[in-house]
Amino acid sequence: MENILIEKQDNIAVITINRPTKLNALNKATIQELHDGFKALNEDKSIKAIIITGSGEKAFVAGADISEFANFSVEEGGKLAAEGQALLFDFVQNLSTPVIAAVNGFALGGGLELAMACHFRTASTNAKMGLPEVTLGVIPGYGGTQRLAQLVGKGRAMELIMTAGMIDAETAKNFGLVNHVVTQEELLDFTKGIASKIANNSSVAIAKAIEAINANFEDGTNGYEVEIKNFGLSFGTEDFKEGTTAFLEKRKAIFPGK
Repeated sequence: MENILIEKQDNIAVITINRPTKLNALNKATIQELHDGFKALNEDKSIKAIIITGSGEKAFVAGADISEFANFSVEEGGKLAAEGQALLFDFVQNLSTPVIAAVNGFALGGGLELAMACHFRTASTNAKMGLPEVTLGVIPGYGGTQRLAQLVGKGRAMELIMTAGMIDAETAKNFGLVNHVVTQEELLDFTKGIASKIANNSSVAIAKAIEAINANFEDGTNGYEVEIKNFGLSFGTEDFKEGTTAFLEKRKAIFPGK
């Protein structure tokens, strides 16, 4: 891994995008490494939650690496978006391990799209977020037009995308784009605290909940039906047996993750 760092501690993994001289911009190599890193961590059953953040004090991810696609054709542009969405952005959204974005600075373009693909977001007080693609004569291509509208509403998404405007962390919180805002010094520890609470719960049940919640945003999928199915499937898990037994015995559950 040349562009990302992975640290594991106490059932929590932290992925740090490590291209500080490029403000952690996403190039093809970084997208591939992120895919590989998320895939490996998702397969590691000791990891119960993943945090993704950026190196340095300026940026989470300042955008995509424009130099890689400035001369692309129509076909190449479409392929870039399709492959990127499949390899990273949709992949993260549908990961069965919870992913939290700790937005520690600028999250612009592909950076905000990556943060929005995560299951939820925390931010530092100095964070700035936006989708400035129209200033380049292009639109967000890594799910930004869809996820921003889902998170903040159609009208706000329209305005932010059409004006190419940036919002600060408090505004992002008020819009529902991020859940919490803390100082940059507190951000990682604060986010780890949330991840620790997640890690105490049933990873099997959480994976089923992620699938059910995401189903509400899929065309042709009835989220209520997915919820009913996954609720029923939960009864066949070892985690359900442990959770209910622990409750009845008035003790803390120790989930096997099965």
